[in-house]
Formats: sequence, C-alpha cells, structure tokens
Amino acid sequence: MKQKIQRFMMGRYGADQLGQVYMGISMVLLVISLFSRWNIFYALALALLGYAYYRMLSRQVEKRYQENQKFLNWRYQLAVKRNKRKEHWKQRKLYHFYKCPSCRQKIRVPKGKGRICITCPKCKTEFIKKS
Repeated sequence: MKQKIQRFMMGRYGADQLGQVYMGISMVLLVISLFSRWNIFYALALALLGYAYYRMLSRQVEKRYQENQKFLNWRYQLAVKRNKRKEHWKQRKLYHFYKCPSCRQKIRVPKGKGRICITCPKCKTEFIKKS
C-alpha cells in the first residue's frame, strides 16, 4: 500500500507552507461553523480544504512552487515590518521618527534638541521639525 501511494504521488507537488496555512484556516472555519448557525463558514472551510488538496495533488509543480514563494515572501515582509515597529518602540524615548515630505524616507532624530532643520540623506530636502 505504501508503494502505491508513493507511485501515485510521483510528479505531484505535495504539501508546503501555504497548504498548511490553508489547512489551518479551514480547520478554524470548521470549528466556527460548529458553534455558528451560518452555513457560510462550513462552505468556505470545505472550499478552502478542497483547494488545499488540489494544490497538494497538482502536477503543475512550478506554478505551485511560485505561489508558495510569493506567500513566503509576503510573510517575510510582514516579519520585517513587525521587527521595525518593535525597534522603533524600543527607541521611542531617545528618538523621534519623521518622514521626508518629498521622498517619504524615514529619518531618526534625537529628542530634546528643540526646533531643528532636518536634511533628508536620500533626497537632500530640508524641513523643520521639533525634536
């Protein structure tokens, strides 16, 4: 039996991180549908579960790989943004963070210096802010 399953899965994509997320979301939707009178959660859960299995059994390996890479890149960008917010939160007592009015570059300025002229290091625009 194990060999039959292995032969069946040859050339198919299999499970990946995006598929695991789809499975997890569908399980959460199934639990919500148990406690809810709305059948929409049940239908969404079954549709998402079906799509997750479709991806897993797909023979379009390159397309599924690209979908997974796009998801992983998006998740990485979220982690980078979260880490930046954490870093800004840690530095909030020592620095002010401003955005350049022309290029939107973030600039860190020490607190307690009064009104100062800030020069953007990227576009060299000068603007006055209170530090």
